[in-house]
Amino acid sequence: FFLRRSLFLSPSIFPTIKMVSKFSDLAKAPTDLLNDDYATKVSLKAKKGAGPVAVTIDTTRATSGAISSKVGGKFSYAGLSFDKAQLEASGGQTLETSICPAPGLKVSFKGSKGADLGCDYKSGNFVGTAKLDVKDLAKVSSSACLGLSHGITVGGDAAYSLKDTSFSGYNLGASYASGPLFAAATTGSKLSSVNLNVMYTVNPQLSIASSTSHSASKHTLSGVGGLYKASFGDVKAKVSQDGVIAASLIKEVAPKVKVTASGSMSGIDTSTFKYGLGVTM
Repeated sequence: FFLRRSLFLSPSIFPTIKMVSKFSDLAKAPTDLLNDDYATKVSLKAKKGAGPVAVTIDTTRATSGAISSKVGGKFSYAGLSFDKAQLEASGGQTLETSICPAPGLKVSFKGSKGADLGCDYKSGNFVGTAKLDVKDLAKVSSSACLGLSHGITVGGDAAYSLKDTSFSGYNLGASYASGPLFAAATTGSKLSSVNLNVMYTVNPQLSIASSTSHSASKHTLSGVGGLYKASFGDVKAKVSQDGVIAASLIKEVAPKVKVTASGSMSGIDTSTFKYGLGVTM
């Protein structure tokens, strides 16, 4: 009995949640459980190495039946990483590059409809970011996270409008991880609301999560859901405050080939049913 009890309570059976992350990823574990793999589209993503270049072709079928694709590549040259060089059927283009000039420091550029110059720095239990809109020179933003003892992480972010010469946003947050429990609280809309995300790992196969938002005027249940790792695949399900029920099945049907089938419906109204099917290889 004591052996079984010690094995069940052992931290090794629980998913590893990084103690230090970017502020934007402070509640990543529960939000990923509640938001990922619930698509309502049909898509195929194929990844293939072509010499030093990793090529990705992402094809999506719209509800009208029209098919559109995005073709991208990823490679490194002379210490410079081209993290994404992508062309879209609509004519859109995306370029993301990065370089690490010093240990723990990464300087990046992301260009699409806009253009941002970013900097990420990590040292020990500290992670900091900074980003400048270099296209319109309209905004500069930064964030910081610090990992403390006993599984506690604290952080905050701020955005400053260069055009209005005032802060356009600022928020704080904290997370706590202990054994099977993970909880994160972050503020929104300049500290006027609080978002609470909680995840509990019942056992190695079952995890549950919830997400709520609280302000002076209202309290909202964004979603409650769970993940069950069955022998035939990973099963996810969730329900939101407006009564929308969603579920998905994720299965690796062959080495490096993953199929995700999902569906959602508002209550018991079958006319609102939507489905999605995604294949990644």
